[in-house]
Amino acid sequence: MSIRERLDISAYLVIGQENTSRPVEEVVAAAVSEGFTCIQIRSKVATAREMIGTLEKSARAISELGKSDSVALLVDDRLDVVLAAREFGIKVDGVHVGQSDIPVDVCRKFLGEDSIVGLSARDLSGVNPAVVDYIGVGVLHPTDTKRDANSAITLDELATIVKASPVPVVIGGGVKLKDIPALVATGVQGFFVVSAVAGADNPKLAARELVAAWRK
Repeated sequence: MSIRERLDISAYLVIGQENTSRPVEEVVAAAVSEGFTCIQIRSKVATAREMIGTLEKSARAISELGKSDSVALLVDDRLDVVLAAREFGIKVDGVHVGQSDIPVDVCRKFLGEDSIVGLSARDLSGVNPAVVDYIGVGVLHPTDTKRDANSAITLDELATIVKASPVPVVIGGGVKLKDIPALVATGVQGFFVVSAVAGADNPKLAARELVAAWRK
């Protein structure tokens, strides 16, 4: 079974070097060790080579925890980085793009059928379940890490999208621990966070609390 077939977006960390004062791979390891199921490397400041280096260290951290077959490692936007990292033998499982980025069918063509392709979407137009594995919606609350995002989504809007979506849905953008019970109630398949873990004083504890709240 490929990692695409066992994709779990229930606890999803988005992180880049600008989001944390710690090494990215250290935060990745903390999150995965406490039950996070999906990791996305996202940076608007890192060079391609820097991102490849981050992916190599993050993939190693996931592997050392014995989670390479169950925790997906994705890259935001940069299809070129995914392809280059794979040339270096780094296990990168796919890409996440926005509706104004490289089209998802192009991503699928280059990455193959066993890879994961995620899409940021405010609505379900253009979501083809044969190509897209999940959609990310948000923001839930205004946040510095998604300054270009549209206006916040309501829980009712989220529940409507979840019910109608042909693929799993993950919600993020300012998600905090206190939000988790209300998110679970919408039926959404997962939450994603940046600063709630990457910017926490104790990323391991923050990850543990978020996962526990979700599972509860």
